[in-house]
Amino acid sequence: MTDPKPYFEAHVFCCTNLRPEGHKRGSCAAKGSEKLRDYMKARARELGLDGKVRINSAGCLDRCELGPTLVVYPEGIWYTFRSPADIDEILDKHLVKGGRVERLMLAPDQKTLTPEQVG
Repeated sequence: MTDPKPYFEAHVFCCTNLRPEGHKRGSCAAKGSEKLRDYMKARARELGLDGKVRINSAGCLDRCELGPTLVVYPEGIWYTFRSPADIDEILDKHLVKGGRVERLMLAPDQKTLTPEQVG
């Protein structure tokens, strides 16, 4: 038996987890992830990605210190993002053109953000 064709070309899971204020790991929601996720959903529709790409909320993705974070499947590419401009770049380069936004990508073993990622 062969696998069926995927329903979506890509799934984007945006962490919107909120931890209590002052938590040592922080949280993506406290860093504005919900507003940025909403922006990403609206921009994806404007770019005609509706039906091709699904933008989802996710609970904790366990990379709180690097947040806000998102992960794109099926590739499993992780990004940090801070602004609508970061979202626009991820949508254009990764989800429209199939490339990567290297400056925002997170390595599997990464524990802190680079100065370029912080902005």
